Amino acid sequence: MIKIAVCGAAGRMGQRIITSIIEAEGVQFCGALERPGHPQIGEDAGLLAGCGKTDVHITDSLNAVVAACDVLIDFTSPKVSLKNLEMCALHKKSIVIGSTGFTPEERQLAVELAKEIPAVLAPNMSVGVNVCFKVLKDVAKTLGDDFDVEIVELHHNKKKDSPSGTAVRMGEVVAEALGRDYNKVANYHREGICGERTREEIGMQTVRGGDIVGEHTVYFIGMGERIEISHRAMTRDMFSRGSVRAARWVVGKAPGLYDMQDVLGLK
Repeated sequence: MIKIAVCGAAGRMGQRIITSIIEAEGVQFCGALERPGHPQIGEDAGLLAGCGKTDVHITDSLNAVVAACDVLIDFTSPKVSLKNLEMCALHKKSIVIGSTGFTPEERQLAVELAKEIPAVLAPNMSVGVNVCFKVLKDVAKTLGDDFDVEIVELHHNKKKDSPSGTAVRMGEVVAEALGRDYNKVANYHREGICGERTREEIGMQTVRGGDIVGEHTVYFIGMGERIEISHRAMTRDMFSRGSVRAARWVVGKAPGLYDMQDVLGLK
């Protein structure tokens, strides 16, 4: 039985992850972590998540939660995730990170810390989105440089980072398939007299509003034809179920930084 703890247990995503753990077979919900001073500290995490009493109470003790689990699932923020990754490395425990907005430097730090333990870091835990990553790679390779690439992503009005980690990853996948450096060709802003679109650039547009869980569309636009590859998330449950699948997979793996392509066998 794999023992799973959740960081950010009182948040919307944390509550859905707790529910997915309780509904899954072969795993046990064993820990619930929140930031110091959070108003829900001390509450039963299962009752808060709406899935019944679990006798797992929300705590702010990172050390105690990590020590008691086999794997920690973390959907918080890069700085918090890196701190949690460091603690997991200290205790030789696995971790699954779904946080987004990592800088290149933060991601490199994650790579270094993951030399001690197996860790999954993915901007999107959805099985469907990860299949899209594979499809995008194949499509981009086939179409080559004759099609312009534009990406549009939509999320709820509470999302803090922009563009989404999923959209950035889509751009990276396409750029890599086309032999381009994403950091040099990504175009996040067009306004005024900005000149003609370059052949190499990958446009990235962001929409924020309401309660949109997440929508991503990659446009391959040619002369007289257009291909659109879209993914729409209707519920957060797809992310939570994917994170539990990743938690099952990562325990016992060799140290290193993995992603959902590894978990799903898509590489």
